[in-house]
Amino acid sequence: MSRYLDPFLEMLVAERGVAQNTRVAYQRDLLDYSAFLSQQGRAPEKATARDISDYLSHIAKSGAKAATAARRLSALRQFHRFLFAEGVRGDDPTLTIDGPKRGRPLPKIMGEGEVDRLLAAAHAVAGVEGVRLACLVELLYATGLRVSELVTLPLAAVRRDEPFILVRGKGGKERLVPLSDPARARLADYRDQRAAFLRAGRSSPYLFPSRSKEGHLTRQRFGQMLKQLALEAGLDPKKVSPHVLRHAFASHLLAHGADLRAVQKMLGHADISTTQIYTHVLDERLKRLVAEKHPLAGQG
Repeated sequence: MSRYLDPFLEMLVAERGVAQNTRVAYQRDLLDYSAFLSQQGRAPEKATARDISDYLSHIAKSGAKAATAARRLSALRQFHRFLFAEGVRGDDPTLTIDGPKRGRPLPKIMGEGEVDRLLAAAHAVAGVEGVRLACLVELLYATGLRVSELVTLPLAAVRRDEPFILVRGKGGKERLVPLSDPARARLADYRDQRAAFLRAGRSSPYLFPSRSKEGHLTRQRFGQMLKQLALEAGLDPKKVSPHVLRHAFASHLLAHGADLRAVQKMLGHADISTTQIYTHVLDERLKRLVAEKHPLAGQG
């Protein structure tokens, strides 16, 4: 197995920029797959679709969750695609394999009115803390950044008068994300007050510096700030988090006519299937469009 596994893992890192944790997970999953095939007297380059189905059944019988089986099948797909591309074998046995049904729950989102209340509460906070908090919330809702991307934003990523920011996401991949006018205005306000959060006589490469050992505002601290803000806005703090605001960004964009591919790029999803958790929003929009615009709407 190592004859093909090592080059495959090297390809993932070199060409796709996968994180170390992802590399380790793929290695573990594929070694488990290899061990199963060995018990059947089969090598990966000779595995059939039946072998892969048997392996997935083996996983299910062992009590693994559907999400685990789906992740392992994803690893197998990419591995066999690699073997095919490298000419090791002339087919891809995973092409006919259906993935396990995961029953993926819909993401928690906030309504537009609830976001408005949260933003209004942030703008009402006094002093430099209020200026920073308003900037953080406006920026998160305007861009849909992951919280880790938000708190570690380099100062250089946000240039004055530029209508976008440069974000380095998972796997070191960069993407441009446009900024709304309110977010740009709050950024300008915050940059004028940013020095208040620096250590005396020190500089920082981060947009949101702090006195923490990380040198920037931590995701945990921002989460706490958001929970407190939710209380002040009269919202249930259990339903408000940085990730929920990320979902709100995507859902509200789609509800107002944004293209799914454009939202995928702004969220930094490598695969459109990840973004498709929001298709329930598209379904509702299409129903409303037919009800309002179809020439036969309202008849019958």
